[in-house]
Formats: sequence, structure tokens, C-alpha cells
Amino acid sequence: MISSYVKRLVIVLGCLTVLAIAAVPGGAVPASASPPPARELLPANYHPPVTPSPLPSPERLLYLIRRQFRSHRPPPPYETYTLVRAQLTNYGDPPYPDLVNSYTYHIWCRTVDDACLGRKVYRGTARGYLEFLRPEFNQARDPGPPTADLFQPAPRHFVPVSVSPSPEPTGTLPPIIASVTVLGEFDYRVTHVAVEGDYIHVSLIPLRDPNRNRLRELYVDRKTLELRKVIATDKFFDGTGPHAQVFPMLFTITLDMLDGRPVVTAIHGQPATEEGRQYLGHLGVVDYTFKDITFPKTLPAWYFNPDDYAQHQNDAPI
Repeated sequence: MISSYVKRLVIVLGCLTVLAIAAVPGGAVPASASPPPARELLPANYHPPVTPSPLPSPERLLYLIRRQFRSHRPPPPYETYTLVRAQLTNYGDPPYPDLVNSYTYHIWCRTVDDACLGRKVYRGTARGYLEFLRPEFNQARDPGPPTADLFQPAPRHFVPVSVSPSPEPTGTLPPIIASVTVLGEFDYRVTHVAVEGDYIHVSLIPLRDPNRNRLRELYVDRKTLELRKVIATDKFFDGTGPHAQVFPMLFTITLDMLDGRPVVTAIHGQPATEEGRQYLGHLGVVDYTFKDITFPKTLPAWYFNPDDYAQHQNDAPI
């Protein structure tokens, strides 16, 4: 009787032991269970690494750069600036300054047609006579103005100062019914894109008409895509008028931001061909500085009509 009772008790205890072992993960209780490791605390100033966003396709990148530049257009109706041109002669070692082709101008400009009043600046308060100017790239005159459209193709031929360019579109945009992104047809093919520090470097070759489509290298802010430097072709005119001898040039154009818009602040030009370097020598290297740039609300209308200059000699700006 006692023996059968003991057998049943042993069986019950065995079953309880099996149930207890099954309840432990892994099927058995470890000999020396240790507490789980403490969670490692990160420093308060820890920031997870940011994966850089990939650049858009070369064609879309060029589209975005051009769109960003032209989002600031048209420019303000008036701008004033000081232009400093520096050039050397082929005489002396080091070469002497070219006093004829090195000068400073104060310029008052109406941007709708780039008509400008200019006065040469001499020492102190001395100023030259009133001159009607129309700054333009790729022409037989000084480049400009600081807000020039650098994506605009070069003129097909020589354009006299008296000819007024077509004004840029102005006015209120029509209401948006739908939005579709179209890259459009480009005059350039992107051959190289590289991130260089804070800038994106974009290399271009023209698809057609390389004399007019003059952009070759773009350097833009990698965050805003604002233009910071442009390498473009231009021309050096040895002589005046449509019969001047013309040599290809390379302009390195530096830009900065002023009142939220890109403006040209410096240009370094040099001959683009060995023929030009041999013929022009130091005369072919020219530097322009654009400074004291302002955007006045208005300027007198007579500034832009050379026929009125004679009667305003006493109230001319300095």
C-alpha cells in the first residue's frame, strides 16, 4: 500500500520537474544565470550620420542651375556700380601698366535696355565728360552690367552701342492650372560633374554654335545651386568697329550675392588660343572689378539719353 503510494508520488514529482524545465528558454536552467548587459547610453550631442543625397542627372542638374539663376530675373530696373579695368603693356620687366586701357568708371545703368551713363574717374573728385555706354559681353566694349544674364547666347555679329537689346519679359504670371516639369532643349551637353568642397563643378560643351553658346565651366553652391564662378568664352577686339581684328578669349567670371541675387564682381580674361597669346602678349590679359554695386529705386531719365547730356553738365552725377 505504502509502496504504491510512493510510486505515485515519484511520478507526480517527475511530471512537475519536466514542466518546470520546459518553461525555461533553451530547455534548461543555466548553471549561472547573469543579468542582461546594460543598454549603452549615447552622448547627449550625438547625431546619427547623414547619408548625402545623390546628385540629380547631369541634364536635370543643368536645368536646376539655370532655373535658379533665372529665378532672380528680371533684375532691378536700375543699378549703379564702379568698373575698374586693369591691363598691362608688352614693355618693361615686369610689364608697365597700360595707362590707356586701364581706367575706372562710375556707371549708372537702366537694366531694361542696358542703357548707361558713364563718367571716367580720375584722382580725387575729378571726373571725365558724360558718356553713353551699353555694357555687353562679346562686344567691342567693356562687359557688364553686374546683373547680366550669363546664360544668354553671345550676339551673332557686331552690335553698335546705339542698338537697344530686346527687353526681358516682365509682368504678372498667368494663374497656374497644372504643373508639369519640362527640361526643354539645351544648347550644352554636360561632360563632367564633381563635388568640390562647398561647390558643384559642372563642365559643358556646346551642342551647336560654339561661338554663341559660350559657357564652358560652372561652379555652383552645392546647397543653393547659386552660381559662384563661370568660365566662358568672349572676344578681344584689336581695333574698333566691325572691322576690328578679333581673338577668342576665356573669361573667368566671379559672382557674389547682393540683396539676394547673384552679381558679377570680377572677371579675369586671357587669350584662348596660342595665336592670340603670341600676337597680344600681355595686352591680351585683362582684369575687371565691379564694386560699389547698388540698386536705386529710380534714376533721372536724362541719364539714358545722350542728346540731353549737354544741358545737364552742371547737375551731372559724380
